[in-house]
Amino acid sequence: MTRIPLALGTIAFGTKVDEEGSFAILDRFAEAGGTMLDTANNYPFWEEGCSGDESENTIGAWLESRGNRDRMVVGTKCGARPTVPGDRTLDSAEGLSADTVRAAVEGSLRRLRTDHIDVYWAHIEDRSVPLEETVGAFGDLVKQGKVRETGASNMPSWRLERARALSEAYGGQPFTHVQLRHTYLRPRPGVRLPEFGHRLAGDETLDHVRSVPELTLWAYNTLMFGAYTRPDRPIPDVYQHPGTTRRLAVLREVAAELGVTANQVVLAWLVGGDPGVLPIVGVSSIAQLDEALGGVTLTLDADARDRLDAAV
Repeated sequence: MTRIPLALGTIAFGTKVDEEGSFAILDRFAEAGGTMLDTANNYPFWEEGCSGDESENTIGAWLESRGNRDRMVVGTKCGARPTVPGDRTLDSAEGLSADTVRAAVEGSLRRLRTDHIDVYWAHIEDRSVPLEETVGAFGDLVKQGKVRETGASNMPSWRLERARALSEAYGGQPFTHVQLRHTYLRPRPGVRLPEFGHRLAGDETLDHVRSVPELTLWAYNTLMFGAYTRPDRPIPDVYQHPGTTRRLAVLREVAAELGVTANQVVLAWLVGGDPGVLPIVGVSSIAQLDEALGGVTLTLDADARDRLDAAV
């Protein structure tokens, strides 16, 4: 079976999507050749009544019930779990001290019902802790066999490269994954995201990924909460500028010509471009998953890609 270039986002699993629905989506994903799951030790703590355990618990229950742990690539994160019960912000985030990282991985292993994590992520930046300490803690987990590979989410390129250099200097395994917001539309220069802790992939990031073959960019918020196709989901303000109007027009033209959705063209554009880019798509139904699967298996011809790229 061909491994598909898509990571399944699982924020809603165990909450907005109940266990039965989550299992059905995960089954369909696996049947289609999907292997990569993206979660965190705090999904979705910001929802009323949620602790942040829900997504990992649901994935763990599915892995155990299906007996397919060895066929899946499970990525989870630490650093952004609130330490104050009921806190729906990142004001009390656990951070990335060595002690916290060591404790956090044990919680994730327990909830995921596994003895190792394939990709373990630093979820947010924590500049209150020396980078050497955080990198060392992640490296220790790799040496212990609890973690296979490591990554940094929402970290600027210069910090990521510094972390990688520190790992190599101490004989450890450097971060080989980075996770940032990235989609077809381009934000206004210098814009600040309203979502605290989120960071956009820019031209510098993409150049960095191209220059480091072992580095993979896991792109999240690729479909902008449905804004490409749903009239009730406006285009986020950070993308409001004349270039967006031009890019949306070409995107819709290409989608109409191919008889596919705008979402599918966006995913095909991401997958068929830079080889180090892996889109994450969060879904809440099998229909949404099937749409995403159709996008990552769609091939854009040179003319369509050139038109999409030229719209600025």
